Amino acid sequence: MIGCGRVGSNVAKRLASEGWDVSVVDEKEEALTRLGEDWRGGFITGHGMDVDVLREAGIEDADAVVVATDGDNSNIIIGQVAQKRFAVSTVLVRLLDPARAKFYADRGLHTVCPTITAIDALTDSVLETAAKVEA
Repeated sequence: MIGCGRVGSNVAKRLASEGWDVSVVDEKEEALTRLGEDWRGGFITGHGMDVDVLREAGIEDADAVVVATDGDNSNIIIGQVAQKRFAVSTVLVRLLDPARAKFYADRGLHTVCPTITAIDALTDSVLETAAKVEA
């Protein structure tokens, strides 16, 4: 797991609760507090674009890498490094920009775009609510 913000920390905790051996990388040591006192996984302080940090986190033996830092550009680069340099079979990258998410998804990077999810959910809710009012 690269990035230990609200999304990354919760993904890490859920995967750990499912039995995965999870290591988390974040630039800020205080991000470890988001994982809770019971966290038994790994935590490495450093930047996810640093290959040595990725190696310390165990990327060479990783079954999956989830990249959810607060920067789309960083996420794209880290995801591509995990996928191409380290041949991790499952790489998921959170991108906030829908155009970038589509562009990189079309080129083989598995992207998750919460912005698209929000747009779809909000639009569907408006249409459903309006249809009920009109009926």
